[in-house]
Amino acid sequence: MVYLDYAATSPLLPEVITAMHEAEQKFFANASALHTPGHLAMNKIEETRKLLAQLINANPDEIIFTSGASEANNTVIRTFAGHKIYTSPLEHHSIDEAARVLGGNKKPALYSYMFANNEIGEILSIENIIKKAHKNGDYIHSDLTQVLGKLPINIKALDLDYATFSAHKIGGPVGVGALFIKDGAPFKSLIIGGNQEGKRRGTTYNTAGIIGFGAALKYAIKHKTWDIYDAKIRALRDGLAKRILEEIPGSSLNTDITPGKSLPNILNASFQAAEGESIQLYLDAEGIIVSTGSACASGDIKPSHVLMAKTGDAEVAHSSIRFSFGLDNTEEDVKKVMQVLPGIINRLQKISTIERES
Repeated sequence: MVYLDYAATSPLLPEVITAMHEAEQKFFANASALHTPGHLAMNKIEETRKLLAQLINANPDEIIFTSGASEANNTVIRTFAGHKIYTSPLEHHSIDEAARVLGGNKKPALYSYMFANNEIGEILSIENIIKKAHKNGDYIHSDLTQVLGKLPINIKALDLDYATFSAHKIGGPVGVGALFIKDGAPFKSLIIGGNQEGKRRGTTYNTAGIIGFGAALKYAIKHKTWDIYDAKIRALRDGLAKRILEEIPGSSLNTDITPGKSLPNILNASFQAAEGESIQLYLDAEGIIVSTGSACASGDIKPSHVLMAKTGDAEVAHSSIRFSFGLDNTEEDVKKVMQVLPGIINRLQKISTIERES
């Protein structure tokens, strides 16, 4: 199998599997309990908190653990319920839909602008947004889910008030995320009814999951994965982009692969007169795993809101495929894709009712 859907989720790192098995055997106690097994579990949770703080240059007490990025995003938006909420058109649905439902007109406002997009990999220039928000006495949140481990992150230099992370994008388990809350920033708990996380998020700790997150963070720090992405993974992504444009008529890129313009591991391409879901299924039959956009929107037949915002063209959006690379991908994976992809596109274009431009 050639797995090119790392932006949706990544396979568990071996180190993570080992750490979680150990956690289930040794650190199974309720981490909030006062007895020794509880203290041992809490110590491991605090290790993960310190590792994330180290990786993003934050204070450990500014981080709380969540069930994932969507919960973290919703927590920030709900903190500003009834307030003016500004977002970019490229945001994840856990931001834009929550803002649509909960936003109002009160001040201070919240600006929620992701650092890098999950569908096309675009890096948003948010520095001026941050300055504008703080100049007006407002607050700024950024979804850094796709950025963790792939680019260096310095929360203090960015001067963010809130930031969102997820474990399963970096080889950790599904069901664990984190929220950075700058000391002094407004905050309202989403889950009420417990003293966990300094009363900021009630519920029993997912100890094994958090320990797994810690193992993934430790791997990223040890191996400086952002350097690997910048060199090896970017070369694979750019090589695939080059071959697609050269070998497949009617192809175009929705990702700007100019250095600094996008994440190094995401490539979104469109294939004129070929429907994205059909391409995905044909590739799947060949053992090549890709997506048609955000996996969170699977089952939604509407064109990607991200691609519609960028191109305004429903046909381009419907004919798009996202290839997203991870640390385990190789040159051989790119070769396997290009052994079958041109033929698949040609076959679909021949039977399409959409006339392809010459």
